[in-house]
Amino acid sequence: MEHDALLEVGNVLRELKLGGAGLIVCGPLTCRYGRQIKHMLDEEYSTEVLVVADATIQEVERVAARASERASGDGFILAVGGGKTIDIAKIASVTARLPFISVPTAASHDGIASMRASIRFEEGTQSIEAQTPLAIIADTGIIAQAPHRLLAAGCGDLISNYTAVKDWELAKKLRGEEFSEYAAALSLMSTEIILDSSSQIKPNLEESVRLVVKALVSSSVAMSIAGSSRPASGSEHKFSHALDVLAPSPALHGEQCGVGTIMMTYLHGGDWQKIRRALQNIGAPVNARELGIDDRYIIEALLYAKNIRPERYTILGEGLTRKAAEELARVTLVVG
Repeated sequence: MEHDALLEVGNVLRELKLGGAGLIVCGPLTCRYGRQIKHMLDEEYSTEVLVVADATIQEVERVAARASERASGDGFILAVGGGKTIDIAKIASVTARLPFISVPTAASHDGIASMRASIRFEEGTQSIEAQTPLAIIADTGIIAQAPHRLLAAGCGDLISNYTAVKDWELAKKLRGEEFSEYAAALSLMSTEIILDSSSQIKPNLEESVRLVVKALVSSSVAMSIAGSSRPASGSEHKFSHALDVLAPSPALHGEQCGVGTIMMTYLHGGDWQKIRRALQNIGAPVNARELGIDDRYIIEALLYAKNIRPERYTILGEGLTRKAAEELARVTLVVG
């Protein structure tokens, strides 16, 4: 992670002793970086740039098929872009049985380094297990040029670790769920980094990028240690995924998780106002209006959240009553 880290792609591949045919996966807006990488690697590697769109299972299958055709068991997949592009390539690399390199152009959530990916199926978006990247090449100069909204969303995703760990602890106490003290501590450390530095996270600052990317990688490592997304996904993620299902135009994942964390911290009896202030300092949404979502969908998402990964026990338990959901939203988000 450094300024002009993109120029080190060849050195990283050589250090990892990767050879064969490389598939460079990118989105429509990030393919200029994909082509730049191809140009840098052309003398030593056989590479191809493949443009992807939405994070659907069809796109995953297309990328996996093309990578398998080219590689014949020897090669790699390198994803250049945001969360959707990286998620597609991450899962495709498992199917194609190839190493995966992550080159994020934005720091909007911990998917840049985690072993999980969100993919849309016919029945809706699902978070599924993939593989962690063999390497992450984060060019702070490029990421700093991305819209600040994306970095702020990444902060929202990191702050949500607070309630995710609270939910995990609750599941341990009430359901006897396996719990990793080390993974939980590492996850909470990622949250504390953002909470303690919220006033320093500003647009177009590479130092802000470095801080957020470090925390995102730590959060991802916590999930790898736990062997699940438990350290970074709880009731606040259930709320966010419920919004994805119900709201006509959902906000960014990290934005919704940040707002969800405000409410779930209140349910846990924590300092929800501290969470709210930190998100405000960063420039992330803290209510339905700032998310661009109508108030009624906040209530409906709180009620529907119990249907998201019902096997994962959280503070939401078997679900909220409508009265409880309305009171929760009114107190924390001034909804209603």
